[in-house]
Amino acid sequence: MEVTPVVASGRQLIQAYREGGFTVAGVRYEGSLLVMPERTLSWQADTLSRVTVDSMAPIIQADPAVEILILGCGPSFALAPPHLRDALRAHRIVVEAMATPAACRTYNVLLAEDRRVAAALIAV
Repeated sequence: MEVTPVVASGRQLIQAYREGGFTVAGVRYEGSLLVMPERTLSWQADTLSRVTVDSMAPIIQADPAVEILILGCGPSFALAPPHLRDALRAHRIVVEAMATPAACRTYNVLLAEDRRVAAALIAV
C-alpha cells in the first residue's frame, strides 16, 4: 500500500510498507526500522518481545529530541511494555503503539505537521 502525504524535501517519508520491509524517502529497506525525520536506521527488533530500552537508544539520543514515538507492533495492535513506556517517558517521549500499517500512516501525518516524531516499525 502506498502512503504519500506532502512533507518537506529531504524528510524521511514512509512511502510504502510491504511484507518484510519498507520504502522510506525512495530507499527500499528489508526488516524492521527506526525512522526519524532526518534519518532511517535498521532495527533488530522483529517482535514486540525483542523491543528493549537499549534498542531505543537512537530515539532517546536524537537531536533534536523526539517527543512522540510511534511504535509499529507488527501486523496487529499490541500494548507497549510498561517498562518501555516508563523509560521513554523519563526522556519526555510519549509512546503510541499500533499495528505497523497504521504506524506508518500516523508517522507520516505527524511528520507533515512538522512534529518531533519517530517511528519504531516491526516489519510485517
